[in-house]
Amino acid sequence: MLTIHAADAVHGAPDGVDSVAVDGGVVVAVGAYAELTADRPRARIRRWSGLITPGLLNAAAPALLEAAYHPDPREADTLGSEPLTGDALAALAMDDARWGASARRGLQRMLRHGTTAVRGPFTRPAVRTAVARSGLRVHAPGPAPEPVSLDPLASVPEPADVFAAALAVGAPADLAVFAVRDGAALRTAGAGSCTATVLGGRLVFRLS
Repeated sequence: MLTIHAADAVHGAPDGVDSVAVDGGVVVAVGAYAELTADRPRARIRRWSGLITPGLLNAAAPALLEAAYHPDPREADTLGSEPLTGDALAALAMDDARWGASARRGLQRMLRHGTTAVRGPFTRPAVRTAVARSGLRVHAPGPAPEPVSLDPLASVPEPADVFAAALAVGAPADLAVFAVRDGAALRTAGAGSCTATVLGGRLVFRLS
């Protein structure tokens, strides 16, 4: 479906460019809202407050999904809500089913941080299956970032360093929307300010 995502600004675009048109899973235009809607009167409109950027790449995904356990909300009273590592992880009876369930929860948390791509490799079969089913794009292995975080912005000096791809006509429609006005504010606020994530043209996370 043809959709126009309109916000206050598009990262890296000139002033006045505030919208991205998506058809299926591809970006078909980037421009001013008035121009995009005039050319596409039948498009569905999604209005956001903040900044549209390309989706983010989380290079720490292997550590987050294969060396950390993401508790089920029903376990919050005993395990808390943050990922468990080290001795806390070792104390759990982890099997393939539990690794798969943990990975699915971890992937959902990544989507809530604007992530649309991850770096591999993934050695646990249950984790590989979860990643494949999530639709997140898998990039080639690379250096592991420090610190390991659900927020890809935590380990880089500039937001552009973790964009998974350019936001341009013909590129995959992988977008994130953040409740900030520009890249400097995004660096300060971090990826936890994400209000929506679009993967392959599909809205996969929206802050309720």
